[in-house]
Amino acid sequence: MRVLIQRVRQAQVHVDSQTVGRIDHGLLLLTGIGQGDTPEVVRKMAQKVAGLRIFSDEQGKFNLSLLDVQGGALVVSQFTLFADARKGRRPNYLGAAPPDLASSLCAQFARDLAEAGVAPVATGQFGAHMLVTLVNDGPVTIWLDSAEESRNSTE
Repeated sequence: MRVLIQRVRQAQVHVDSQTVGRIDHGLLLLTGIGQGDTPEVVRKMAQKVAGLRIFSDEQGKFNLSLLDVQGGALVVSQFTLFADARKGRRPNYLGAAPPDLASSLCAQFARDLAEAGVAPVATGQFGAHMLVTLVNDGPVTIWLDSAEESRNSTE
């Protein structure tokens, strides 16, 4: 699982000129589900995201989490996070999970964030052509990869 996290003042996603998800301050979570990802991987990533201290405290230090600032999360599925462009000019997406599994686990990620205490949690529309707009706050952008997380936890 890969999540590109952007701290935002606001973010929204549109499908066919309709707003399908919107948050004010919080995190835009571009979310890719990979081959071999499981519900347990998704749950751990949701907990990591909810507790990640990337919001500033009164002294301007990154000491506060999404839960601490009572921010929202906008989860947008993005299989292209698994693009492999090492060969040729056309990326392949063989590392991305099949759509049925990816849709289910992406929805679970949103539910797990809500169960961790994040509110509101909004989503895009899986498989749709989406237009995402955001006001990046900082800017702060962070990359999480469950494969790297599991490697780091065993070292």
